[in-house]
Amino acid sequence: MKKLIWVGIAVSLLTPALASAQTGFNGTWKINFDKSQMPKKPDVYLIQDGMYHCKSCVPVIEVKADGQDQKVTGDPYIDSLSVKVVDERNIVEVAKKNGKTVATTKDILSADGNTLTFEYTDSTATSGASVTGKSEMMRVEKGPAGSHAMSGSWQIKKVDSASDNGIMFTYKVEADSLSMTTPLGQSFTAKMDGTEAPFTGDPGTTSLTIKRINATTIEETDKRDGKIISVSRATLSADGKSMSIAVDDRRRGTTAQYVAEKQ
Repeated sequence: MKKLIWVGIAVSLLTPALASAQTGFNGTWKINFDKSQMPKKPDVYLIQDGMYHCKSCVPVIEVKADGQDQKVTGDPYIDSLSVKVVDERNIVEVAKKNGKTVATTKDILSADGNTLTFEYTDSTATSGASVTGKSEMMRVEKGPAGSHAMSGSWQIKKVDSASDNGIMFTYKVEADSLSMTTPLGQSFTAKMDGTEAPFTGDPGTTSLTIKRINATTIEETDKRDGKIISVSRATLSADGKSMSIAVDDRRRGTTAQYVAEKQ
């Protein structure tokens, strides 16, 4: 289910800083994927001998591709996954948590085998309406002989669509603290001096710290159970209409550059 991480990029990537510049950061922001640079590290899938392997997932996923719920461990968002091979160009994945469906993905392979389109519905957040969207990946490498046509290495190409509730967030600075909320129910209030604070509403993130780097740049460090999972730096543009967000995903070993625009 690694593909689903792209729909929730805005949840905990950045925070404002510096009282003199706080009005520039305050407000509601929305990720613009057309102006963003997605991670370059490929996703690697293998469907062969009745098994589905997501070799790039963290943790790695290996389940039977028989359309039945299979146990998944080590993922804070899901505890089971079913993978149904419809035919050589179509696969359906259904993820559950505590018996409830939290994500559905339809994988569609192009006729030439070089483009993988996935349409998703994701409700892994603890509250709020489901996030929906559609994205495309381009083939980097073919799978081994005898494997399903969808097997191989894939790199994210573009995000065709993503519902606003998954890519919007609101900041509010008061005194020396910054508060963040999203339509999905994620939130935090943290001092901007590096003091650790709780992150609520996201099973994958339990705490974070915020540090001011300079007047227009801040650094956010997200943690899960005390372990760093990502570090991001957000820089406000000169006109205050956008932010550039550099994300270092420590768990997956990827980097990306996103652009958020003030609404």
